[in-house]
Amino acid sequence: MSGARTPVGPTGPTERGATRQTVTIHFAGFNRAWAAWIGDRLERRGQRVVYLRFESPVDVPLADLLQDLKLAEGRILIVVSEWYFQLGPRTHEEWNEALREVVGPDPSRFAAVSVTTATVPSAAAVLGPVSLTNMGAEEAERRLLDRLDLPSEPLRETVAAARRGPRFPASMPDVWGAVPRRNTRFTGREDLFNDAYHLLSNAESGAGVVTFHGMSGVGKTQLAAEYAHRFGSEYDVVWWVNAEKRVTYRRQLAELAPKLGLKTGQEYGERLRTVRDSLRRGEPYSRWLLILDGADEPDQIWDLVPTGPGHVIITSRNPEWNEHNSRLLEVKVYSRDESVAFIRRRAPRLTEAEADRLAHALEDLPLLLDQTAGWLNDSAMSVEEYIGLLDSGVDSDVVKVSADFPMAFQTAWSILLNKLRETVPESVDLLRLCTFFAPGFIPVRLLREMPGDELPEQLARLLNDPLLWNKAINQLRTYSVVRLESHEVSEESVTSGESLYLHRMVHQIVRKDMPERDRREFMDVVRAALAAADPRRATDPDLWPGYAELTPHLKHADVLQSKDPQVQRLVFNCLRYMYFSGEYRAGIKLGERALAAWCTLLGESHARIWELTYHYTNLLRADGDYVRSEALGRSAVDRLREERGPQDLEHLRAAAGLAADLRGLARYDEALEMSQWVLAAYRELLGDQDSRTLNAQNNLAVSLRLLGWYKEALDVDKETMEARRQLLRARHPWTLSSEHSYATDLRMLGHYAEAESIQRKNVHEVVRAMGPDNPSTLRAEYNLAMCRYRMGDRDRSRDRGDGLQEPGSLLASVLERGERVLGETHPWTLMFATAQSCYAREHGDIDQARQLSEAVVARYEVMLAEGHPFIAGARANQALILRNVGEREYSHVLTEQALAEMARAVGETHPWTLGCALNTSALRNLVGDVEGAAQLSGDTVTRAGEWLGRTHPLTLSARVAHAADLRGLRDRLQAEKVEQEALSDLDATLGSTHTHTVSARSRNRPYWDFEPQTI
Repeated sequence: MSGARTPVGPTGPTERGATRQTVTIHFAGFNRAWAAWIGDRLERRGQRVVYLRFESPVDVPLADLLQDLKLAEGRILIVVSEWYFQLGPRTHEEWNEALREVVGPDPSRFAAVSVTTATVPSAAAVLGPVSLTNMGAEEAERRLLDRLDLPSEPLRETVAAARRGPRFPASMPDVWGAVPRRNTRFTGREDLFNDAYHLLSNAESGAGVVTFHGMSGVGKTQLAAEYAHRFGSEYDVVWWVNAEKRVTYRRQLAELAPKLGLKTGQEYGERLRTVRDSLRRGEPYSRWLLILDGADEPDQIWDLVPTGPGHVIITSRNPEWNEHNSRLLEVKVYSRDESVAFIRRRAPRLTEAEADRLAHALEDLPLLLDQTAGWLNDSAMSVEEYIGLLDSGVDSDVVKVSADFPMAFQTAWSILLNKLRETVPESVDLLRLCTFFAPGFIPVRLLREMPGDELPEQLARLLNDPLLWNKAINQLRTYSVVRLESHEVSEESVTSGESLYLHRMVHQIVRKDMPERDRREFMDVVRAALAAADPRRATDPDLWPGYAELTPHLKHADVLQSKDPQVQRLVFNCLRYMYFSGEYRAGIKLGERALAAWCTLLGESHARIWELTYHYTNLLRADGDYVRSEALGRSAVDRLREERGPQDLEHLRAAAGLAADLRGLARYDEALEMSQWVLAAYRELLGDQDSRTLNAQNNLAVSLRLLGWYKEALDVDKETMEARRQLLRARHPWTLSSEHSYATDLRMLGHYAEAESIQRKNVHEVVRAMGPDNPSTLRAEYNLAMCRYRMGDRDRSRDRGDGLQEPGSLLASVLERGERVLGETHPWTLMFATAQSCYAREHGDIDQARQLSEAVVARYEVMLAEGHPFIAGARANQALILRNVGEREYSHVLTEQALAEMARAVGETHPWTLGCALNTSALRNLVGDVEGAAQLSGDTVTRAGEWLGRTHPLTLSARVAHAADLRGLRDRLQAEKVEQEALSDLDATLGSTHTHTVSARSRNRPYWDFEPQTI
């Protein structure tokens, strides 16, 4: 026996009304929650409590264990339950004999409370147990105190409120979600429970994360489930999440929002953000337990693990969680004593010696022990015969599937499958069907929703006959082959087998052990089920959860080897979903595999290949891989033009994609020419109002904007936006994108207030339609922050009253989410980082500004070809930071270099070049080259006026700068004239209180920030 708390002081009197006595609570680990609650009730009344968890090693006589218990201090209070009497395991006869021998002569030392309604040994009556079941906490406490002869008057309110104790174990947490049913055969693992409990309870806020890690089949999930049941009464919220895939994890965690009473929209991304924020703040609940099951890829979800005052338990095969703020607890195979105890509980007919031999043969692996002992108990086969089968091998082709699997596993499974075939052969068919879904939660309801006339004869009866279906499922449950718990469906659906949980080990071995004819037939059925479940509209955010459920199963159904047009259409729609929802990397992996498979399956010139190339290059481009995308796109354009002619719609779509690749590579003139040609062709073939024409029109505006033709881009974007509003619904992703582009054009032209108004509305709609962490949402919020930044709205404390953040915090939020959702090197993330660096520079955080700026420059230099304008622009921004920290000479050299590179890249009159010139003239002035500064600023004024107009903010900044350079040349009259005219135009254009106007009146030299653009 071991105590969780050291006894203190001498044994006190036990008479009713005694002021102080020691009570030793003796309990099975399974009943820890009851022991904690009882101890808390007693300590509140001034009693000294000692906790002793009962251990029952089989090599020690039970009577000796009870005699040792009498050495404990004070009154011994036993928490009676079936678990207490099953430890060892011990028979009722053993217990009756020991209780009569040890407790019978001295019953006054013992007391008991019963927390079970199950049958217990008859001699337990000597303990005088009082039942605490089927009643409320108040009555249970009264009975407990009465049994110990303690006063039961209510405590004073101040005493009762002094601390918050454990929840009454018979009451559930306020929120309890998707936790698997308690395994009544759970055995052992007490040291792991103790270690996990103490690590979590002693952790500081935000650090309460423990990972159970170990090989497949070792019982990590069962351990986590038992922890939830055993300690759940100490929490207000217990929530279970399947964490095998990022998309599934995000959706299931988001489902916690309504349970917490959080007010959010229906989109799961918005719910996810709200849930994480609620858990972090501990409002409305600070005592929460989140269990992330099957998180084998930390890189996929570590950034989404909530922090805060609650606790997180992770189950994983991957020990790399120790690099992500988690303490590791290794879950090994059972100890031999645990194996024997478990087998005897699972198969009571086996003796201890037989259980020991079986455990040795099965290498103490819990999953295998559970499945084997389950059917062996119902079989006439002896343990010796079974072990003989294991040794000889039922299947001569037994091959070790994985390093995770013991060799005995394959053979044991062959035996089990034979047993299933003999009893309910349809259960084997169902099990094999499941292996063509991904392991874990399997939506078998998709099979039952298929039309019956499309099913093979072998499966039609199983899937159409509810009685046979339930019989097959119950057979699999009996032998622990599947579980019925699922977060995705209601409890009613679970009990009817609408969703099953299949362990990855079982999944792999069953899939291997299958006749080839069945493999082909069953795979076709699952493919058809997945295709039939296709929501069909990948651009509709409301349908994204459906695609998120389907995509994990594509690989296991081997859909890429199917020639069925409906299955291939599902692949296209999943790729489109991944593109619109921002799951770029997963989409690229699928696209890459599909292209390789279909080129072999269909031939390189098949029509499906061109459509696949289109979706694949979209994903590559969205992830910033312009080189690969351009190579694939150009090859497709050339082949299609040659085979079908320039007016072919497939060729035009490929050409439009190629123009986008050219924009990514900064070949803006070529992109413009191609965009114009594609638009003209679409108009001729389809008319002005076709969605494909509008897409081409949108792309033309992007090319114009990148070339600095902001007014022309504005006109095109406005026309596209109005047409999309008519043709598509207002919240269609393309409509929202047009609104964003229109607001961006307005901002580039200096119409900041109008741009901010449109973008504010756009953000509201994008968040509702796409969710808070969709890349389109991040881009929309970024543009809103930039609108407010350019408006001069830089006061961190200003309350806007519209629920949106001021620009600094909004930029920081967008950057943080961009790094998490898109990755640190994604083009949009670098765009966000550039803006945050500029903002930090202007608000005094020069260290953050420099760190971000240096990272952006370094990443652009690696990712982009030398001479790319983004590299020149990033260096121009870096020069401003160097100027601010006093490195004038280096800053001057860098800004001159940036100006020359930018001019070569986009021409001397491009707004980006004019901005670089504005900064360079300032550095020339600062290092004493006054004449060179005046010459450059004067030229910049002329070019900016011609390109952007006299009152564009960049032109106005150049005019203010030129006035400063004229003063440096001591041409005061001309300087005064230029300055006054510029100030007058600033007042009229931006307003007298705008930051730029106020700064110009104070004769602070203006500057220009380079801002990367989307392509």
